[in-house]
Amino acid sequence: MPLSALALVLVAALLHATWNIVAKKSGGGRHFAALSALMVSVLWAPLGLWLAWDAVPHWGWLEWTLVGGSGVAHLVYFNVLLAGYRASDLTVVYPVARGTGPLVTSIAAVLLLGETLGAQGLAGVLGIAAGVFLIAGGPALWAMLRGSAGRTAEDTERRHRVRAGIAWGGATGLLIALYTVIDGYAVKVVLMSPILIDWMGNLVRVPLMLPSMLGDRDGFVRDCKTQWKGALVLAIFGPVGYVLVLYAAQQAPLSHVAPAREVSMLFAALLGGRLLGETDRGLRLLGAACIAGGVAALAWN
Repeated sequence: MPLSALALVLVAALLHATWNIVAKKSGGGRHFAALSALMVSVLWAPLGLWLAWDAVPHWGWLEWTLVGGSGVAHLVYFNVLLAGYRASDLTVVYPVARGTGPLVTSIAAVLLLGETLGAQGLAGVLGIAAGVFLIAGGPALWAMLRGSAGRTAEDTERRHRVRAGIAWGGATGLLIALYTVIDGYAVKVVLMSPILIDWMGNLVRVPLMLPSMLGDRDGFVRDCKTQWKGALVLAIFGPVGYVLVLYAAQQAPLSHVAPAREVSMLFAALLGGRLLGETDRGLRLLGAACIAGGVAALAWN
């Protein structure tokens, strides 16, 4: 991976961790997602329209299919992620999702885009996945899943929540892989502008969210008043971070870029301990070391 691509990924990971922490603290739900999408549409409209002026008239069915598929995939991903947070703990759902996504993306990039991973690249992907698992709780998470972490009613409830979190996190990871492959194909093969596909994909999501906003106008207005600051942070940092990832994907294999994004787990652990939990700091440090080693292996693969 070129150092320029690695630099883009690292900055993107820091931005991703930052807006996720802000979104979590904002208590964001479906109205938060809708407000963020509206803000993205407005804030990035000048740049998006400027790029669209020359590019969109030349688009065919393939470009529009990619934009539509990207917009829907991102929307379903965000709603599944929020459903996972309601069913389980963020400390389970978020790491499982961020660990599953790059593994599936790397496999898809090798099979669908003809990329090669190599032994060192594979070691880097596995190192990142292992680091994410350790940050999520490591052996304690596995013990809870197997039912060996206690037999009280509280333990049983906790076990159900962990299993639900793994299921929802896995589903979220698959959707991460789906939109990453769609957007990666768009910018690498079809040579679409990373900024344009992200902004146009967001425009696709807005009308799909309208029924939710109109169906609960009072709730939407109430949440706008309390969550607009967090939504503004997401609307600024979110697109910048993801566009940087897409630019990195133009310079390096997607099977390398997608796993390297998960250094955001390391930043999230450092910037907001509450996001991933403060228990067992030794495992979290070991997990951070695994992620750093995995990213280094991909960078020099």
